[in-house]
Amino acid sequence: MPTNEQRRAAAKRKLERQMVYRQERAKKRRIIAVISTVVVVALVGAGVWFLSTHDFGNGDAAASETPTETPKVEIPTEIKAMPKRPQALPAKVSCDYRKDDSTPAAKQVNTPTAADVPATGTVAVTLKTNQGDLPITLDRTLAPCAANSFESLVQQGYYNGTPCHRLSTKGLQMLQCGDPSGTGSGHPGYKFDNEVWPELTYGRGYLAMANAGPDKADPAKGTNGSQFFIVYGDAQLSPDYSVFGSIGEAGLKIVDDIARAGDDGSLDPSPGGGKPKKEVKIETATVVK
Repeated sequence: MPTNEQRRAAAKRKLERQMVYRQERAKKRRIIAVISTVVVVALVGAGVWFLSTHDFGNGDAAASETPTETPKVEIPTEIKAMPKRPQALPAKVSCDYRKDDSTPAAKQVNTPTAADVPATGTVAVTLKTNQGDLPITLDRTLAPCAANSFESLVQQGYYNGTPCHRLSTKGLQMLQCGDPSGTGSGHPGYKFDNEVWPELTYGRGYLAMANAGPDKADPAKGTNGSQFFIVYGDAQLSPDYSVFGSIGEAGLKIVDDIARAGDDGSLDPSPGGGKPKKEVKIETATVVK
């Protein structure tokens, strides 16, 4: 039979084992509580992120980012009367179409006839674009060399399949076309002078030649080539761009629609504007007989 002392020792050992077991259980409970808290916090955070970054009304493809709106383009509605030269030109003039070898031509064409160029009458041209037809009228009385060059390029198919690479909606409101390369630096392999006068101003409905400023080889000469621009609104320009025709109301409505879609701003701040957000491509250009 165990003595009283042995019984007390056994009871003491049992109590110690129970205390160790209780301490271990309490420690496990604390660890489980901490882990549970961390998991709950993580789940709550994930839920907040999910709710804030998903638009359940439009599906997962609709991000929480708000799309930027295209600024409203204010366009004058009044077409400006075509300008008149202070002194009329003779019935026929000579033009100076010089070789431009600064860079390779954007598309190979023949140089226009330079002698006995008509300086009277008009020529009707249709620019068929992916956005609609743009009927334009070339006016030989204003810029016979520009009109003659444009007509020649049309007849040679130079403008077919070319983009309108620049749109400006602020300050100068115009759509620029005529470069097959779409870079803004393309030319037909020749250049010619400006046909302007000091009183010349610009306005809605004008068709004018784009240029690269004075010729570096001879600053007294010009750098007109194939690029042109359609003025659909305001155009506070110095008289350095040959006005050689016009575009009517039907064509302007199409240009207005292109302008209201805006540009990508890739050419800001200078020269200004950028590629039209609504792509414009001249599919064919034809002289209307």
